[in-house]
Amino acid sequence: MISLSPIQVGSLRILITALVLLPMGFKSLFSIQKKEWTHITITAFFGVFFPAFLFSFAIKGIDSSITSILNSLTPLNTLIIGALFFGFAFKKHQLIGVFIGLIGTVVLIFKGSELNPNQNYWFSIFPLIASVGYAFNVNIVKKNLSNVSALGITTGSFVVLIIPSLLVLWYSDFTNTFIFSRTTYPSLIYLTILAVLGSAFATFIFNRLVQLSSPVFSSSVTYLIPIVAIFWGVLDGERLIPIQLLAGIVILLGVYLTNRK
Repeated sequence: MISLSPIQVGSLRILITALVLLPMGFKSLFSIQKKEWTHITITAFFGVFFPAFLFSFAIKGIDSSITSILNSLTPLNTLIIGALFFGFAFKKHQLIGVFIGLIGTVVLIFKGSELNPNQNYWFSIFPLIASVGYAFNVNIVKKNLSNVSALGITTGSFVVLIIPSLLVLWYSDFTNTFIFSRTTYPSLIYLTILAVLGSAFATFIFNRLVQLSSPVFSSSVTYLIPIVAIFWGVLDGERLIPIQLLAGIVILLGVYLTNRK
């Protein structure tokens, strides 16, 4: 984010990921049925395209640690979306978990705005919207794409997004504003690492996990993201106060209740 705009980070991340996946997953595209491409296109936009930009914009306004904790609401949203739109049933304790998670979210945002008055906590809405997109993505993969290989889903999703991402990158005036230098070169290196590990590899593994288990259980991988992100955030000089960590624990407690058998 030092030398690239949120729009450029999102579009380049998708394009680099597509280039990485195509050589490995090209053959898997031919096994995808015509009707399945519709679902893959929907999951591509909800689970990849919009979140890539939403998280980039979120980081522009708030710390990455806070953003990652808010992303932990994905399992809660998966439960709600699954019940409302995909016919998945939920129990009373899961509903209680949803409300507990929301309480933790409100506390986290308000305390964050007090600690960092120079940050715009309206940007918190971006990871919240992204988590809803992830929730739709997980439920669609489970209900409509269980017969498609994980590599096919992943490669197909990024192939669908090549043209939209190229258009976005073009209108961001990237070719005229970006200049290779000692400052900008590392940004592309780290963005490539993010694309290969955080998008190509992680998305493939995640899609396979969804096929093997339930949507809510699969989305529970977001429990671990705050632990890793807070570690990196602290190393990068970000601040967290005990009440914020407590709010994060409250969110995780709510998520735990939604998954408890």
